[in-house]
Amino acid sequence: MQGNKYRVLIVSSHPVQYAAPLYRLMAQHPKLDILVAYCSLQGAEKGVDPGFGVEVAWDVPLLEGYPWVHVPNRSPRPGIDRFFGLINPELWKLVRQGGFDCLIAYGYAYLSFWIAMIAAKLSAIPIVMLTDQTTIKPRLDRGHWKKFLKPVILPIIYRIPDIVGACSAAGVNFVESLGLKRERIVLIPFVVDNDYWTSQSRQVNREVSRSQLNIPVDASVVLFCAKLQPWKRPQDVLRAFAKAEVPNAYLVFAGEGPMRKDLEAEACTLGVADRVRFLGFVNQSRLPSVYRAADLFVLPSEHDPCPVVVCEAMLCGCPVVLSDEIRGRFDIVHPGETGFIYPCGNIDALAAILREVLPDHERLKRMSEAARKRMETWSYRECLNGYVEAIEKAVQRRKR
Repeated sequence: MQGNKYRVLIVSSHPVQYAAPLYRLMAQHPKLDILVAYCSLQGAEKGVDPGFGVEVAWDVPLLEGYPWVHVPNRSPRPGIDRFFGLINPELWKLVRQGGFDCLIAYGYAYLSFWIAMIAAKLSAIPIVMLTDQTTIKPRLDRGHWKKFLKPVILPIIYRIPDIVGACSAAGVNFVESLGLKRERIVLIPFVVDNDYWTSQSRQVNREVSRSQLNIPVDASVVLFCAKLQPWKRPQDVLRAFAKAEVPNAYLVFAGEGPMRKDLEAEACTLGVADRVRFLGFVNQSRLPSVYRAADLFVLPSEHDPCPVVVCEAMLCGCPVVLSDEIRGRFDIVHPGETGFIYPCGNIDALAAILREVLPDHERLKRMSEAARKRMETWSYRECLNGYVEAIEKAVQRRKR
């Protein structure tokens, strides 16, 4: 330690809108002296996001208020959607010569993260590896071979770092189920900037927001906010919305992706196109207005470990309906109180929830307040405490 601070290197794939405020707080923490090493500047610079399928540059500051460095990417096919898309060999020198007390790596999905972790191992630098995984099942589009390899390789991978930081209670249980001792796992909640979302949502005029979407003020509004990708199952909420047949109800899709044309066509086939709105990609500064226009947020994903949109929606007073595959958000979505959980892919069950809740505006109002209340203890405060605990445990373990 330098003085009373841990010098920490955080290796990140690229700037992310919900991580930047956290780094600013970490830079001010009395026990931390951080440096963020970015392997790519995608997001801070304009570029095509492979998930959205459109050019994206976030409209909130991503590189201000904390120390960071861009490590050049030498990959012949750069990208954050593949293992060899990030090859940053200069990380080796940075780790070996930087005088760090601890290395934080966000998983193992890129070659660059392995470069940094091997360099840390050889330098006897403690490693904290973060994971949002809650199940051994791979995403369906990621290759069937993974379901055979993961049970063998994951228990080995998770023993490499000194401490594993799990983003949810389900994540803690998952890592422990792989054979890692509980003392080597720390809960580091995956959160967003509560103050930002709360303050921004309070400035939103709900009537104006609905008017901008061409939705009546007294309507019931369902929101899907995510990339329009197969594993997010946006078709489920569309089909459940049509099946529920709730009078004066509207469905809003905020997000872009390869399924958009098919969804638009299916909305016509189902006879609900006049009550469905497709907004395309919505940048962060506009999202509070979209959340406040909605009564209920639905995320039907079949693979979605810890989606931050759930936190954003709840902070804006929007109760949440999740599929039971989104285990990483069971910490905050309590059935009947702050939202609902239903069996993934069960259109009838989702339609029944919409049919039961959407007409009951008083119940929705109570759930809206409960959602905000729950988020008071799922914030950067708990996240920072988790980081500090993980770093201290990693350092102590390495000393022993």
